[in-house]
Amino acid sequence: MPRAKHPGLGMALAQSGLSDDEELAEVTHQRELQHRLFDAGFAGICFPKKYGGQGLSPAHQQVFNEEIWPYEYPFRLQVPTLQPCATVILDYGTEEQKRQHIPAILCGDEIWMQLLSEPTGGSDVAGAQTTAMRDGDEWVLNGSKIWTTGAWWADWGLCLARSNWDVPKHRGLSVFMLRLHQPNIEVHRIEMLNGSREFCQEFLTDVRVPDTDRIGEVDQGWTVGSRWMFYEKSFGLLAFTTRPVPPAGVEGSSDFKAGVGATYIGQARRAGRLDDAATRELIGEAHALSLASSEGVLRVGKSIAAGKLSNQGAGLTKIIGGTLGIRQSNIALQLTGAAAAAWTEENRAAGERGIAFLVRQSGQMAGGTLEMARNVVSERLLGMPRELGVDRDTPFRDVPRGPSPH
Repeated sequence: MPRAKHPGLGMALAQSGLSDDEELAEVTHQRELQHRLFDAGFAGICFPKKYGGQGLSPAHQQVFNEEIWPYEYPFRLQVPTLQPCATVILDYGTEEQKRQHIPAILCGDEIWMQLLSEPTGGSDVAGAQTTAMRDGDEWVLNGSKIWTTGAWWADWGLCLARSNWDVPKHRGLSVFMLRLHQPNIEVHRIEMLNGSREFCQEFLTDVRVPDTDRIGEVDQGWTVGSRWMFYEKSFGLLAFTTRPVPPAGVEGSSDFKAGVGATYIGQARRAGRLDDAATRELIGEAHALSLASSEGVLRVGKSIAAGKLSNQGAGLTKIIGGTLGIRQSNIALQLTGAAAAAWTEENRAAGERGIAFLVRQSGQMAGGTLEMARNVVSERLLGMPRELGVDRDTPFRDVPRGPSPH
């Protein structure tokens, strides 16, 4: 595979800068890359052999992630396809579901998305209003999901739906596997401030799903969902994805002093401010924050793996990443100066800093808001009193809410 720079997963999806045809061609190319990894025995390194994986340890995945650092890799097929979608199927799927879908995922034939957020729910995924009604051996789904990255080119989705309205909200949910492109599903793309149209909203109208495509027990979707949320927040803590990691001493690794700071130094130099003491202090702060983030995430991962910290500790990584992302965007804007607000064609990099600043809050909302993560840490890890919830013991149909957007 040719050498290539590695885009961050979220940034690459949200700011691809490609036309629709170019992006579809890239998705096809990345499927082919995944197939090559699969054929060579490098896909699903920590997935069981009987489902097409290699059945090896996280240490093996770590070595592979270091070896693949200088090369192109199928980043679009990692999150959420392999984690959390494939991992949820691995944990809660039937044997038939695992044998049908996990090998197809590992070889690149299936790209998955997660249908969680709803227009009226935000981060309160347990408040799902998308309805699943049983009809013999099938379920009929009606409702809407939103903020699904890449749904317009993906194949399948994990969908959390309301299967019982007569019990409190956490007890009446079920999870389904759903083909994204079928007659009764409309996929609408959302244009963001930065021009990206990767986020989508899906409208489900009388979508029929066979009961064989249900994941987990009926009305026990929150059990599945809790694990699902853990996997979603644990990217970087677990070894289910290919995630290039620079070996020690290589540019971009945590111990290479020009790696993390190189971008900031370049911005300050182009702005003619590199010799300014305040500017150099900002560069030092950005580098220190990056080091602290890397070590913090590593410590959380090791603590969860060792059983010293519950799975709820994954919320700490959300707090680290969300807080760091905001500060890094602010520093980048300060270093770039006025060129971030009005730039020339020759200095488009400065414009990218400005656009990144305008959409900086998205990192605090995607995958669950920073406020939700702080609630989890305070209540589940620190033992602080739970936030007041007036609907905990109320049947969901009796909970006051706004009109459904569907």
